[in-house]
Order: sequence, then C-alpha cells, then structure tokens
Amino acid sequence: MKTLWIALALSLVAVTARADLPTHEFQLDNGLKVLVREDHRAPVITVMIWFKAGSIDEAPYETGVAHLLEHMMFRNSKHLAPGEFARLVARYGGSNNAFTSYDYTAYFQQYEASRLPLALELEAERLKNLRIEDDDFYRELQVVMEERRQRTDDQPFALAQEKFQAVARPGTGYAHPIIGWRDQLAQLKPEQARSWYDRFYVPGNATLVIAGDVTEAQARPLVEKFFGDMPAGETPPRPKPTLNPPAGERRMTLHLPVRVPALFMQYNVPSLTTVEDPATFYALTMLAGVLDGGLSARVESHLVRGQRLAAGAGASYDGLQRGNGTFSFSASPNPGVSLEQLEQGFLAEVRKIADQPPSAEEMDRVRAGVLAGQVFQRDSVMGQAMELGRLSVLGVDWRLAERFDENLEKVTPEQVQQAARDWLVAEHGAVAYVYPPESPAEAPQSTRQEASQ
Repeated sequence: MKTLWIALALSLVAVTARADLPTHEFQLDNGLKVLVREDHRAPVITVMIWFKAGSIDEAPYETGVAHLLEHMMFRNSKHLAPGEFARLVARYGGSNNAFTSYDYTAYFQQYEASRLPLALELEAERLKNLRIEDDDFYRELQVVMEERRQRTDDQPFALAQEKFQAVARPGTGYAHPIIGWRDQLAQLKPEQARSWYDRFYVPGNATLVIAGDVTEAQARPLVEKFFGDMPAGETPPRPKPTLNPPAGERRMTLHLPVRVPALFMQYNVPSLTTVEDPATFYALTMLAGVLDGGLSARVESHLVRGQRLAAGAGASYDGLQRGNGTFSFSASPNPGVSLEQLEQGFLAEVRKIADQPPSAEEMDRVRAGVLAGQVFQRDSVMGQAMELGRLSVLGVDWRLAERFDENLEKVTPEQVQQAARDWLVAEHGAVAYVYPPESPAEAPQSTRQEASQ
C-alpha cells in the first residue's frame, strides 16, 4: 500500500508541475517549428535546435557524415571565424554543445535569460551562413578519427557493441555506428558534408525549442527576426517508420582484448513510432522496470544477489526511436559462471513473467520508479527542452508527455505478461558472447546458426 501512495504522490507532483509550465507552439512561414516552454523558477534559458537528420539517414558509403557535420557547425560561418562561436558563448557566461544520434542531430546553448537574443542570433547565423572550407573539413575529420580511436577502436567493449549492433539490427540504418565505419569515415569528402547541410539543415526540417524564464511574447518576435527571412528550402523525404518483420535469431562470438567475458542480448521490439497499439509501448516500459527497475527488480535480486550469476547485469527498453525499439540485456558473469548459464538465467526470468504476470505490488513499485525519473527530468530546464525536442523530431505529439503517467497507470499485469510472450522471443533477438583473447573457450555448441568474428 505504501508503494501505491508513492506512485499517486508522484503523479500529483508531475501534474502540478505541468500545470505551472505552459507550452506554446507556432510555426514560421518557412516551416520552422517552434516550441516555447515557460519555467520562471530561475532566470535561465536553454535554446535547442533539432534536425530530423541522423546517422539512420546516411547512405552506406557516407557513414559518419551526420556526426562530422555536427563538428563543422562550430567551425566557420560568414560572420564568425573558426572558434568565435564558442568564444562568444563563453564571454557571455553561457555553455553550448551538440549531439548526433541515429534519429536526429541537436544543438543547444544555455544562458542567463537576458541572453536569449544572442542565442537565437548565433543559431540563425550557422543555419544561414555555414561555410565548409576544405582545409577546415580535413582538420575536423582528423579530430573525429581520433575520437573514434579513443572511444571505440581502443575500447574493447565499445568495439564489441559496435559489431553486435551490425548483427542485431540488420537491414536498417541502425546497423552502422553513428561515428561511422573507420574506413568509410576516412574517405569522406567536403562535398558530402556540404550536400548533407543543404539537404537537411533547412527550416522545414527543424524544431526550435526555447525553455526557461521566457514568454511566448518575448520569444516570437526574436524568432521571426532571426529566422523568418530564411528560405524554406526543400524538406527531404523520409519514409514512414514501420515495424520490421522478425529477422530470425542471430548469434555471434567475439574474441577481443577485454578483461572479463560479457553477454549482450537484444530484441527488436516496437517503438512508440512503429507500434500498432500504443499500449504495447507502455507495457514494454513496465516490463523493463519489472526486470531492472532498482535493487528490488528481478535481475538484481535474482541473478546478481540471489543466484550470483553476474557481477553486474541490466535490462533496458528504448522505445523512443524512429524505427524499431530495442529491449536489451547485458551482464558480466561471476568467476566460474559461463556465458551460456548467464544467458539461461535471463531467459528464465523472461519465462517467469510470460508464465505468471507481475503482482499488483510489483507493478506499483515499478510505476513509482518510472514516474520519479520523469519528475526529476522535468525539474531541469534542459530536461524539459530535451523531452520536447526529441518527441517533436520523432513525429510524436509532445503533449503525449503530459499523459505519460496516466497511460502508465492503465497498464495491467496481463499486458506486461503478453509483451514478454510476444516480443522477448528468439526470432526477434540477437545474442553475442564476448571473450578475452587469452581465454579462447568457444561458446557452447548450439543447433542455432552462429556467426564468428
């Protein structure tokens, strides 16, 4: 009963917070979508511009170009010399950065609230007037190559994840790494970056989010001033996301310079954008919480502390993707435990839920944890801007976030059980066994097809 009261209290907090934080939406004649979230608790603002362009949109021969262009956006423009963008932001007490994902690319600046005109002018400058000089491009390409070396090539587990994704998500734009395959990245040309900028960085393909101590009356004329004269351009076509048919079980064995073995398991499941019935998205969210929603969740209590199969283990659901979502398990076994035993431990936990739905008490605990995370995220201006922008560029109505707790409350134990039965099955899954090179034990023989790299 105590857990239920916690869930109800968190729901009330979330509803109250939303009631105090009005959101305004408008669109310029050139197609730029604008969202303004008012949060007057502190005199700060976050300005983000999101583009519907990520590595999922790259052709097979240009992997890494989306992320490389993100770097170029800080280099040079008609009115700003290389490095001047960052110097201006710092001079006026702000911070800035950007990130590229499979589904989108986003740029953000954070300031004291009176610097809103500066933030908008800077974003408009690089959207209108970016210059991609050949010398700048090749210098930044070397920076990205070094980034790849440090973060992937010299990190065995990151390299294992990269190889695993190629097998886990076949036939999709998610099969190649965001930073790009090394050989293809090394061959990128300035013309490819310019083409990407011209195709995707147009007002009709962007969402501008302004969150913090600001009103629509303050923001609208500034947005019109700095962005209104931009030509609309041609918004590039993007196929409607659909749920891919099952690819069949895929298995691989990797020998890499890791210190301990590791297990990766992943299932291709519906996302919020591809699901036929949105209830499935919320059921999968709850299923992830039942399996790995804190110290009381099943993976931690059964596999880690109970059977002591793993030194650390986790489960997660990413359902906010443009294509299929993913439901993942990962773990490193304790000494004397094989990867096959660890895999069977995860599968046993899934079978338990498929055979017997979670209890009402367990469901209440999971809801409380998920909703707490939502409340904490919305407590920051940056978190609010992230939520609004991500939903918008994925084609999801941002107002859905306001009903998240309500929709989660509707999920029944039987729906969680059905989600496990329908989606966490071999035909939707991929498995990787990762071994150290000095421990050449092969994965156990199986009647299922295996791939070795």
